[in-house]
Amino acid sequence: MEELLDMIISDESPSDISDKIKEILYSKSSEKIDELRPAVSSTLFGQEDESEDEFDDESYEEDAE
Repeated sequence: MEELLDMIISDESPSDISDKIKEILYSKSSEKIDELRPAVSSTLFGQEDESEDEFDDESYEEDAE
């Protein structure tokens, strides 16, 4: 972040400043995604397991009748 401020203060080209801002934003978003990925994947896989169990229960009930 300091590097960005230094670029602004030293009057770097707007395209270089824009590129630096994009770089910072991509880096921060990547970190957030990496933090959330395990929780999201466990939630998704947990829901898939539950839906499969429900499907199996419904199939079993139909077979029992």
